[in-house]
Amino acid sequence: MTIAIKGLHHSAYRCRDAEETRQFYEDFLGLPLADAFEITTTQTGRNTNVLHVFFEMADASFMAFFDDPNTPFDFKEQRDFDLHIALKVDKDHLHAMHAKGTAEGRHVRGPVDHGFIHSIYFRDPNGYVVELSAPVGDNKPEDKAGTQAKGRDTLTSWSNRKAITPVE
Repeated sequence: MTIAIKGLHHSAYRCRDAEETRQFYEDFLGLPLADAFEITTTQTGRNTNVLHVFFEMADASFMAFFDDPNTPFDFKEQRDFDLHIALKVDKDHLHAMHAKGTAEGRHVRGPVDHGFIHSIYFRDPNGYVVELSAPVGDNKPEDKAGTQAKGRDTLTSWSNRKAITPVE
C-alpha cells in the first residue's frame, strides 16, 4: 500500500504568549522561528486578532502556535496520556538536552527506555508535555511488518476487553 500523505507539515496549538513560547521552542529547544503573521479576518469573514507563529524542524516540518489573547482558552498542565508533543532527536542530542534542562533548573523527566526509543520530557510554558525521543536500533522492513501485525492484535484485544469492561 502506498501512503499518499507525505509527512507532517505542521502541528498547531494555542499559546499563552508568543514571545514566551518562542523562548522555549527557539532559545531552549533550538527550533528557529520560521515565520509569524497576524490574522485579522478568518476564512469565514469573522474579524479576529491572532498571531500565528511557526518553528522549523530539520525535516522542514513545523511546530506552530496561535496567540489569541482575546479568546478564552483553558490552559492547563496536560498529562502525557492526554496530550504530548514528541520530537525525534538522536541519542547524543537527547543526553545534551537532558543536561541543558537540568543545568537551567527545568523539570526534566527521564531518560525513559520505551524499548524502541529513549525519551526525556519537559513542560513548555503553555502546559504541554514535550517529549524528545531518540530511536534505538534499526527499523528494518521485516521488523515493521511484525510490529504492525502485533499492533493490530493488541488493538483488537484491547477493543474487545474495553467493550465488556467499563472504564472507571
